[in-house]
This record gives sequence, structure tokens and C-alpha cells, in this order.
Amino acid sequence: MNAPFRHAAKLALLDPAEPDAAARIEAFVAAHPDATPFHRPAWLTAVAKGSGNKALALALEHGADLAAVLPLLEVHSPLFGRVLVSSGFGVGGGALTTGRGQDEALFAFAQDQALRRSCPTIELRGGPLPDDRPGWKVRHDSHCGYVAELAADDEAQLLWVPRKQRAEVRKGLAADLTVTVGTTATDRAAHYAVYAESVRNLGTPVFPKRLFAEVLDAFGTDADILTVWHQGQPVSSVLSLYHRGTVMPYWGGGTQAARRLRANDRMYFELMLHARRRGCQRFDFGRSKVNSGAGEFKKNWGFAAEPLGYASWTAPGAEARDADPTSGRHAARIALWKKLPLPVANLVGPFIARGLA
Repeated sequence: MNAPFRHAAKLALLDPAEPDAAARIEAFVAAHPDATPFHRPAWLTAVAKGSGNKALALALEHGADLAAVLPLLEVHSPLFGRVLVSSGFGVGGGALTTGRGQDEALFAFAQDQALRRSCPTIELRGGPLPDDRPGWKVRHDSHCGYVAELAADDEAQLLWVPRKQRAEVRKGLAADLTVTVGTTATDRAAHYAVYAESVRNLGTPVFPKRLFAEVLDAFGTDADILTVWHQGQPVSSVLSLYHRGTVMPYWGGGTQAARRLRANDRMYFELMLHARRRGCQRFDFGRSKVNSGAGEFKKNWGFAAEPLGYASWTAPGAEARDADPTSGRHAARIALWKKLPLPVANLVGPFIARGLA
């Protein structure tokens, strides 16, 4: 287990879409204590199909067994460049290892693959990070995660929410709103309509509709959509993932009417109750940029910020990739996008967003 990899293991390039490789990766991920949904072949193949990019996995093999895995999405974008991301469209990922030195082998392998594939950038989200490796930049000050234990019952969950935010939740509970959970065509259409309007209002291109469909289909009962409706119209909706007793509200948003109706507050509270009823013990509110409005919103709910570790590599002589929506380089584009008519944003957005992995 702790012997250096070079005495027993060999590097391998696996295709997560190939059934035998997918089964091997899935078994390794299922047994690893640090695995996330974003390490699963289901995620890799779903986001590859949904975005038109390519999934691959770098591995260390001990015979037929896997000793380490690094899931990657190879992303090609005319606006944001070519990049290998672990894990694409995820907030986590990175290398999963079982012994000393394995992460270094995977980092070197990733650099080799990046150069072979004309990808001048690699991005890692979580896992062991190459702190001292030349060409890599490691950050722990850009994003935070927000995770908390769920309460024992509905009333305890409401009382767990801090007083000011609890008042907003109570207003949402008293409003003329209804809640549905499912993965039907109606659920998917409602979610996409709400999400598309929400991200347009934030100045961000919407992801392809197929991306959400592929993830829902690949995860089966480990994903669903919770939607809040007002007078027959969806006003807030969130697509959530379920992993090892944790619910992860992943792609969510609200229309302009949602704030007045407190629909977003109702949505997240209802998701807490729904998740506990289906056996979850934790609520993972996802990541947010440090000092962002989204991060403050999560703190208002009672979630503590935990720094996340990310790393990026840029090939010698290449320009560093900049796909950060808060970057000054994109400020004018974001301001313009907010003004686009929604049909136009929904038509053009997916072609751009497929490169925002």
C-alpha cells in the first residue's frame, strides 16, 4: 500500500465511456474515502456527451487493479482555450491515490497528455495538489465550500437556520407556492427555463440543455429536480446530486419574481427536508468565490466557509487561461450579456458555455 508506485504500478490511459474501463473506475471510486460524484464515470461521460467535449481518465495500475485515478475532461473552446479539467463542470475532482508518490506520477502524466493534445492548461479541483512542482500554481484563497449536518426533523431544521434568514424562509412557507420533485420532462423543462433566466440575469451563458439531461439520466436516483411554482409558473428550481448521504444542490436559480416571493429561500429549505427524508445526513451548499454575494448568502443560512484547494498548470510559453467570470477581462461581456433578450441568450449561450468547464 505504501510502497513507491514505480516498483509495482504502470501508467494507463482509460476511456470512461468504455464499459470495462468504466466498471474498473467506478469500483475504485466507490471504495475510495475521498471520492466525489465528479470522479464517477457517470459524471465524466455525461458531461462529455452534454457539452461535446472528451472524457478520459489517467490511472496507475497494479495488474488488473487500479491504484490511482485522475479523471479529466478535455475542453476545446475558441473563447477560453483548450484545457484538461479535473473534473470538468464539477466543483471537485482531482487525483484519487492510495500510496506515496502516486500523485506526482499522475501530474507528470497529465502534463504529457496536455502537450500531446495541444492543451496548454490543466486545472485541478481538490485532491492532492502539486505545491512544489514547476509550472503549477496552487490556490487556497479563491473559493470556499459550505457543508453542514442536517437536523433531526423539520422543526429542528427551521430552528437551525439563523434568525434573520429563518424569517425569510417563513415568508416563503407562507406564500402561495407549491413544490414538486422529479425528473420528468415537465421537471426538466421547468428547471431549464428558470436556470436559463437566472444565469442570463447574472451575465453568464447558459449550459446546453443536453448537459442537464445527460447528468440526470446517468445518475438515475442519485439526482433529481426540486421546483417551486407560483400560480402554475416555475419560479425557482434546482438540480441536485446525492452522494454518500450528502445532498448537493448543484444547478439552481430563480426568476426575477423569486426574490419577492421568497421562492429561493423556500426551495433550499424544502430541499433540506426532502434530502433528510430520503436518508441524507449532510447538505453541501457547493462552492462560492471568496467575498462573493453567493458566499454571503450561504453564511446567512448558517454555513461556515471552508477554503478549497485548486491548482492550474500552464505550458511553457503559453498564456494563462482566464475563464473566471469575475475577471476584469470579462466585465464588458458580462454587462452586455445581462441585456440580451432571453431567447437570444438561450440560443447563443450553450455554444459558449460548453467551454466553461
